Amino acid sequence: MALLDADADTALVRIRDLAGRTRGTGFLADHDGTVITSHEAVDGAAQLVLQPMADGAGSGAAGGGGWTCVVAADALTPLPEAGLALVKAGDFGPHRLVPLPIAAGRPDPGTAARLWAGGWLDGTIVGPGSGVMYTATQRVHLLDETLELGLCAGGREALRLGGPAVGGPVLDARTGAVLGVLGTALHPQAPGRPRAGEPFGRRAGGFAIPLRAVAEAAPLGALAALLERNAATVPAYGSELNPAGARHLAEVSMGSAERPRLWREAVERPEVAAEFTRFGARHGTAEACVLGLVGEPGSGRSTELAGLAARRAQGPDAAPTVWLRGAELRSGDDGVRTAVERALRSAGRIVAGAGRTAGDPADTTAQGVARAASAAGRPLLVLLDGPEEMPSALAQGERLAEWTAASADWLCGAGARLVIACRPEYWERAGALFPPGLLHRPLRPAPALPPCVELGDLPEEAAERARARYGLPPGAPAARDARHPLALRLLAEVGAALPKSGAAGRGVDEPAGLGAPDRHQIFDAHLDLVCLRIAVRLAAAHRPELRGTAVRRLAAQVAGQVHEAARRALGPGPGALDRASFEEVFPREPGWAGAVLAEGLLVRAGTGYRFAHEEFAEWLQGAHVDLDLLPVPGHRVGPAVQALLLLGRREGTVQLTFRLAELVPMATAPAAGPAAARAVDGRWWAAHLLSGVLRRVPDARPYTACCGCSPTGSRNGPCGRAASDTRAWRRSGRGSGSGWH
Repeated sequence: MALLDADADTALVRIRDLAGRTRGTGFLADHDGTVITSHEAVDGAAQLVLQPMADGAGSGAAGGGGWTCVVAADALTPLPEAGLALVKAGDFGPHRLVPLPIAAGRPDPGTAARLWAGGWLDGTIVGPGSGVMYTATQRVHLLDETLELGLCAGGREALRLGGPAVGGPVLDARTGAVLGVLGTALHPQAPGRPRAGEPFGRRAGGFAIPLRAVAEAAPLGALAALLERNAATVPAYGSELNPAGARHLAEVSMGSAERPRLWREAVERPEVAAEFTRFGARHGTAEACVLGLVGEPGSGRSTELAGLAARRAQGPDAAPTVWLRGAELRSGDDGVRTAVERALRSAGRIVAGAGRTAGDPADTTAQGVARAASAAGRPLLVLLDGPEEMPSALAQGERLAEWTAASADWLCGAGARLVIACRPEYWERAGALFPPGLLHRPLRPAPALPPCVELGDLPEEAAERARARYGLPPGAPAARDARHPLALRLLAEVGAALPKSGAAGRGVDEPAGLGAPDRHQIFDAHLDLVCLRIAVRLAAAHRPELRGTAVRRLAAQVAGQVHEAARRALGPGPGALDRASFEEVFPREPGWAGAVLAEGLLVRAGTGYRFAHEEFAEWLQGAHVDLDLLPVPGHRVGPAVQALLLLGRREGTVQLTFRLAELVPMATAPAAGPAAARAVDGRWWAAHLLSGVLRRVPDARPYTACCGCSPTGSRNGPCGRAASDTRAWRRSGRGSGSGWH
C-alpha cells in the first residue's frame, strides 16, 4: 500500500534563513540526517535553519515552533550544475524524521505523481525535459537532466519563482518513492534549442530534477553515494524493491521461520566459520554457490545455521538470509526458488499489514530479491535445514533431480547462495545431483561424500568452552559424549533445573548430583524434565490448581502421550505428525497443545509438527520399533539404529549380535539379478544399520566376528563394501529415498 501524504510529511523539512524567511523545502534521504533540496533553496546562504514540517515534529504543519537545527555553509554540498543541494543536518534527521525511499529507476512518461508545493498536488510526468536552464545567483546553468511535469489547476501558480514549491519532492503516486525535486528557477527552451515541432518559447507546466538520472550521470558524485546509501537503508518494495527492502523481507521471513531455540549462546567452531567465510567471499565469481553442511543428528547443524544467519544480520554490511525447512517444500516446487518466493511473499503480507510502505511488499519475487541483494554486493543466502523432511513425492529419483537442476539454474542466474544442512545419507545422493562446479570444496573434505563441510563432535577446546558456558562441572557428561553438542546442551538444561551445590570443591552455581551420565541417560533425564514442565503448565491452568503428587501423576501422563506421539511418527516418512494426529495426542483443550509447543518439545514443520531435536526424537522412537520387522526395509534408519542400541543396553551383546547377524545377508546380497533394484535398496539400508550401530556402541569388538567388519565400520567389511557399492546406485536416480530419514 503506497505512502499517503501524511506519511511523506514525516520526511519533510522547511528551510529558513536566520530572519525566519522561508527559502524552500527538503526531505530526509538517509538516517544520517542528509536532506535533499533544490539548489535555489540554499543559493547564497551562509547559515540555514531547518524545521520539521509534520505535525508532532514541529508543532503543526506550519512548523512554526518546536525543534530546529541551524546549519552552517560547511554542511552544504551545492550541486548547481544539476540544480540540487545536499544539506547535512547531523543528528536532526535520525531522531525527528523518517527518510523517504528514492525510486530505483527513471519514471516513464505518463506516470502519475504527487508534488509538494506548500501542500500536496496531483501531477503527471510528461517526459524528460529539453534545453532547461537553471538561473542561479552567479550564473545560468544548462541542465542535462530534467523532468517536464503536467500540473493540475493552480499548480503553475504554486511553482512560481521563489514560491512554496522550491525543493519540494515529486513522488510516484502509486508507490510513494521519490522521483525528483521541484525547482521554480528552471526555465524551458534555452535560446536556439527548441524542441522539434514546437514553437520557440513554449512554456511547460513545470520542471523537476530527476534524482536517479543525475546520479547515473555522475556515478562517483555525492548524490550517487547518497542514493546508494538510501537504497541500502530505506526500504522500498514491489516495483521499487531496493536492497533495504530485500533485507527487511528476509528478516521478517526469518522471524516467522521455525528455528532452533538457543538455550545459551552457541560455541563457535573456528573451522566451520572459516569455511562459511570462504564460501561467502566468492560472490561475483563463477565458483561454488552451494555448500553442504553434513552431520549426524545432534551434531549441531541447525545451531551452525543460526550462528551464520546471526552474523549476516549484523553490522553495516548486513545481508539478506532466508531460512527454510524441508517440510516447507512442496511436491510441485520448481526448485528452491518456489519455496523462497512463498516465504518472501508471506513476509511481504506481514510487512504490508504493519503499515503503509513505498511499493507493495506482497508483490515480491525471489528473483527480484536475489537480484537486488546481488546488485548491492550482499547476495541472498538461502538456508535449507533438514531437507529430509521434504514430501516423499519430491524426494523420489527423477523428481529430485529435476528439483535440484532447477535450483542450480536459479542460483546461478540470480546470484544467490544455498547452504543445505542435512544428514550424510541425504547428501551422498542429493549432493551428487548438483553440477560439480557449483559445490563448495572445503579445505578438509569429507571422505566418500560429494564435497561438503562435515560436522562431528566439538573440538576439545570448543567443548571445554561449551562446558564452561553451560556451567557443567568437570567430568560431565561421560567421556564418550563429552564433546557431543546435543548431549552438552540437554545436560546443561537438566543441570540448570537441579538445586545448586555449595559443597567444598564445587562452584556455587554448579548443579548438585549431576554425575557423568552418558547420552542415553541425558535423553532420559531431558524427557523427564520437559514432561514435568509441561505438567506444571497444565496444573497451573487447572482449577483448583494441582500440586505435589497430582503434578507428578500428570507428568507421567504427559510422558505417555509423548511416547504415543513418537510411535505415530514412525514410518518411512520424515518422522512428523500431521495436524490431526498432533491434536489427537495433545488436545488443544485443556491446553495440552499449547503447553507442549511452549516448552519446545515439538515445533511446527510445514503443515504438521515434529520433535525439536532430531536425535532425541530418534532415540524416543527407537523404543517403539518392532525389531522382528527389521530385516524388511521400511523403517527410517535413525530410529532402527536406536532400537538396536536399546536392545544392546537392555539385553546385552549376545542378543544384539543375533540381530546384527540377521542383517549381514541383506548387506552382502548380490548387486545383480532379476530383483537387483530391490536387493540393492536392501543392501543400502542394512549396511547403514550395521555401520550406524557399530559406530555408536561403546565397544564394537564383540560384533565384528558376526558382521565381518572392522570395529570402525569401515569399507573393509560387508557393511562398508555394501555402503560403498550402493552410493553409486543411489546417485543413479533409482533409489526410493526412504533410507535418507
